[in-house]
Amino acid sequence: MDLLFSFVKPDHPHSTLLSGYFSKVVICLMLRKTAPLMNYVQEHPEIVVQLVDLIGITSVMEVLIRLIGADETIYSNYADTMQWLENTDVLGMIADKFSSSDSPEVHANAAEILCAVTRCAPPSLAAKICSPSFVGRLFCHALEGSRPKSVLVHSLSVCISLLDPKRLASASYQAFRSNVSHGALVTASPETVDGMLESLGNLLNLLDTSTAENVLPTTYGCLRPPLGKHRLKIVEFISVLLTVGSETAEQELISQSAIKRSIDLFFEYPYNNFLHHHVENIIVSCLEGKRTELVEHVLNECDIVGKILAADKLSSLSTESNGPTVPSEGKTPSKIGNVGHMTRIANKLIQLGNSNSTIQTHLQGNSEWVEWQTDVLVRRNEVENVYHWACGRPTSLHDRGRDSDDDDFRDRDYDVAALANNLSQAF
Repeated sequence: MDLLFSFVKPDHPHSTLLSGYFSKVVICLMLRKTAPLMNYVQEHPEIVVQLVDLIGITSVMEVLIRLIGADETIYSNYADTMQWLENTDVLGMIADKFSSSDSPEVHANAAEILCAVTRCAPPSLAAKICSPSFVGRLFCHALEGSRPKSVLVHSLSVCISLLDPKRLASASYQAFRSNVSHGALVTASPETVDGMLESLGNLLNLLDTSTAENVLPTTYGCLRPPLGKHRLKIVEFISVLLTVGSETAEQELISQSAIKRSIDLFFEYPYNNFLHHHVENIIVSCLEGKRTELVEHVLNECDIVGKILAADKLSSLSTESNGPTVPSEGKTPSKIGNVGHMTRIANKLIQLGNSNSTIQTHLQGNSEWVEWQTDVLVRRNEVENVYHWACGRPTSLHDRGRDSDDDDFRDRDYDVAALANNLSQAF
């Protein structure tokens, strides 16, 4: 054991290949010899510190996830041998990596471990990670101006996992998760949500793109500035906040114009499909919510109907806009890329209007909407209904609700945040 764990000492080389072998051996010992291994680690507490120092290596991260009890099988069988670990400040040491390291890999893996704890954690660790003090610690690191944007992105990932533990982990963790038995999920308390709301104003300030100077050339023109992963993550955080059913959170999001700013970004960045996905979720959460105030806010202050009509009427990137998406000079402006999401939102408005008098009255009182619904939306829905297409679809499928391939596509819970994370590597 001394020889095995000498690998994590600071003076030892830590190649990716050797780290993988180390991880396999330690995890095997955890599964087969849990009590002796945990007793050894308890007698050598410096091992935990050394493992935390190496969390930038993914295979070491997997060891830590198992070690702190994110595997229910190990924890339930040997709870007594792991009790000592719950009394350490291992979560604090992991969270402090957001402050002490500039490596995006370290930030990502620290977030993976903390998110794993929110999904399956021993009771005392669960209480620590959802405490207002721990959440405040995360936001303190996230909003420190001198820190890399990856700190903000991954700190918010932990907060999102606290609010909604069932959300999929990022792609790098999927293979590991598939072999892990899940225990009770951590549930964010009202105090935890209130702790997050204290930093909401500072987060919303980061959604202001008017003073940013960086430029990203694109095939359709340029972005001044590009949205960035950090702003996308903030919008995702807002969308998840709206799903927890907290009246205080909803009121804060309205009063601080978080919903309005998110919808504005939807139209300012007409080619960012990941953004459109989150904003659509925000709008639908508001419209389906029980509070009339949310519905009226989206319809009136946010003017979602007017914005959809204006964008659909223009249909192409505006050459006169002062927004961040600027078309190429001397070229015909490209068609905007959020028409599909606008169509889905419009259909949702009509669907909910059948059971919500507030929405129904607002739509029927807008003559331009009524005309657009009749002349444009109905025809568009007919054209885009794939079950009416004769080309490429066997006629025998027309009477079926959906085929097996479509089943697989529709039922899969895609992790849009992870997809956005991977795509952004191209930039």
